[in-house]
Amino acid sequence: MAIQMQKTLAKCASIAGTALHTGNSVKLTIKPAEVNTGFKFRRIDLPDKPFIDASAAKVQTVERATTLAEGSVKVHTVEHILSALTGMGVDNAIIEMDSNEPPIGDGSAAPYVELIKQAGIVEQEAPCKIWEIREPMMVENKNGSTIIIMPARHFRISLTAVGPNGRVTQYFDSVITPENYERELGNSRTFCFYEDIQPLLEKGLIQGGTLDNAIVIKGEEYLCAGGLRFHNECARHKAMDLIGDLILNGHRIMGHVIAVMPGHGINTQMAAKMQRKYESMEALRPKPFVLPSGDAVLDTLEVMKLLPHRYPFLMVDRILNFEGERKCVGQKNVTMNEQYFQGHFPGHPVMPGVLQVEAMAQVASVLMLRMPENTGKLGYFMSCDKVKWRRPVVPGDVLIIETELTKMRGNIGIATGRCTVNGEITCEAELKFMLADA
Repeated sequence: MAIQMQKTLAKCASIAGTALHTGNSVKLTIKPAEVNTGFKFRRIDLPDKPFIDASAAKVQTVERATTLAEGSVKVHTVEHILSALTGMGVDNAIIEMDSNEPPIGDGSAAPYVELIKQAGIVEQEAPCKIWEIREPMMVENKNGSTIIIMPARHFRISLTAVGPNGRVTQYFDSVITPENYERELGNSRTFCFYEDIQPLLEKGLIQGGTLDNAIVIKGEEYLCAGGLRFHNECARHKAMDLIGDLILNGHRIMGHVIAVMPGHGINTQMAAKMQRKYESMEALRPKPFVLPSGDAVLDTLEVMKLLPHRYPFLMVDRILNFEGERKCVGQKNVTMNEQYFQGHFPGHPVMPGVLQVEAMAQVASVLMLRMPENTGKLGYFMSCDKVKWRRPVVPGDVLIIETELTKMRGNIGIATGRCTVNGEITCEAELKFMLADA
């Protein structure tokens, strides 16, 4: 499983037009951004050219569009450009505007897809931060709208759109990739019901709306330029909006989004819930181990002088650090060449959990066998307790193995251990050993 790298734009690109709700003329420019920037809007028409983060924490209003605000500075209808950037695989970008709302184009994200293709996409020198959903999350409201996100091995949306009194009931389902996004979602247009037009105009909304940039549903008739592009275009547009709203949580996800009657309100509620969930996980996540110097304390050959294990059962590549006589940190580089990948989930390579436990046992053995009084002895695994596996370990992962000797009485030792990848715990256990003469 290849590590995905973050992506940004290769160059700047601009588009101009009329905004949907304000009716203002606007020029929008997308620009490259540094790694870990995410998406930021910039109002270049205002003094100091302020930035607004594309974050659920900045959501101000959600009536017919998603509006972000930083103090008195606002940007309206951000969902289409954010959806296009996310759907096309861009991670970092600056979105500059000389007004407060992006141009609506034809009412879809297709103009932004073309803009992104015009700018080009380049990889950056940092891994992409993809949040793999591990437990379900749900939000619902009193109007019957529901969004559930389930664990999955890809980003998938299954969406049911339902209009007033069930007049427009449509369904859409797809795994979201850049190719699928451009082909199936990007050119789906915004829509409204005929009876809603006058109330929206009275609220100062849809000032730039026409049949060239929206679908109007009047009774059973769809009024729009050129006719419908898909039989379920309304559901596809709702899915496109959902992608743009959910990215406000701050992270791409690997998960299955199931949405019934979604809208900007419930979409951004889920984004905010996701943002809070991720922040709480980050607060609990142990800090990644960082070796003070670039050199291993014990290299592979030195490890093999202490342990009897050999390929393919040596689960420690090097020892990174000792802390007194009680703590030890080792490292295992997990590659696609590991023999166990031939038969353990061949189509979806995952390091067996028991081998993570074995790796902890071997690092703990190094801790005990380096003591002068144990020279020449062997460590035998007696038992393991309180074992928990937290997440899969896959090819390309660097497994950091941390052990601490908690008790040593005679030839019996007890140690705690944990394995981490990028600071996230993959496995933890309590281990018991017996030392014996070789």
